Amino acid sequence: MGSIDKYIFRTTLASFALVLVSLTGVIWITQALRGIDLMTSQGQTILTFLGVTSLVIPALVLIISPIALMIAISHTLNKLATDSEIIVMNAAGFSPFRLFRPFFYATCVVALLVAFISAYLAPDGLRRLKQWDAEITADVLANILQPGRFAQLDQNLTIRIRERQPGGLLVGIFIDDRRDPNERVSIVADHGTVVKNGDGSFLVLEEGNLERFEVGKRDPALVAFDRYAFDMSKFSNQGHDVTLGIRERYLWELLAPAEDDPIYKQIPGQFRAELHDRFMAPIYPFAFAALTFAFLGAPRTTRQSRNFSIGASIFAVFGLRMAGFACSVMTVTSPLAALVQYLLLLAAVAIGLWTIIGGIVLEPPPALLEAINRSNARLARLFGRRTATA
Repeated sequence: MGSIDKYIFRTTLASFALVLVSLTGVIWITQALRGIDLMTSQGQTILTFLGVTSLVIPALVLIISPIALMIAISHTLNKLATDSEIIVMNAAGFSPFRLFRPFFYATCVVALLVAFISAYLAPDGLRRLKQWDAEITADVLANILQPGRFAQLDQNLTIRIRERQPGGLLVGIFIDDRRDPNERVSIVADHGTVVKNGDGSFLVLEEGNLERFEVGKRDPALVAFDRYAFDMSKFSNQGHDVTLGIRERYLWELLAPAEDDPIYKQIPGQFRAELHDRFMAPIYPFAFAALTFAFLGAPRTTRQSRNFSIGASIFAVFGLRMAGFACSVMTVTSPLAALVQYLLLLAAVAIGLWTIIGGIVLEPPPALLEAINRSNARLARLFGRRTATA
């Protein structure tokens, strides 16, 4: 790799990294705000919140990487064109295909990154997220009962504690249970603890009173107790068995799913669609790079506008990705849709390479340019009149 290739290669990857981190950070923040209830309602720490929400980052990077690569290539080519470096390199004997070489190297790096994330890192992060979320839910009894707060565990079940002491001791416990439409139970206890065993999870109350109001009876039944176990297994057994979805499966698990897998038996079409998406993920960077360079890589003078080429490359990449999403959805019911998606990607790469090798400059038709210029002139006159009138 020559000095020019290294310069373009470093510039492209640096731009790619900057765009990738920026876009991923913005989207991650929007996703993380949805899980803010981990700290508010479930009493988790900021470290737990950041740890749980950051596990979705590999899945975001998987989607954003090809787009970030397109933006990085566009930025690098625009920088080279603005400084007239493309014209100088073309005059020195660099063909467009020769100039595409460092961009191809950068694309290979991005494709390898996408392949690794798609096959292992993204599903591993999602399955860790699911397991961690299940563990947090399973431990909700120890975390949601915050001193001085009325915690609503169910639609008609409210619990409040006065304070929490060392050793897991809960002091000043009040329970209002209206889950049974035929009766209402109110419990007041001096203290209690959360106990988990093979039979489930229980809030063991000590030194308290239980008041039961039954429908049709005027007077409530009042019972004083020294020790009473309130069954809360419903709210603590949700994290033991975690069923992995399709997105949480590694690539090799999608290639050879177990024949007795209940999810595979239920939705085999989604397994097929997800598998083809994993295979095609590393191809998208090559398709985006070829299309972007085809529109922006040809040598132009500084007097020639690049706005059409930038807009056309964005439109081509956007159209290709939307078509890919549509084919992915249809693959669930029709295996031929996956073949169409492969053909679209290969056609995009082939057309891009054919344009680059042939040195074809993609320019808008003269009639379209003339119409755009007339429209711009009309708008300039219209706004000029309004400014003069004002």
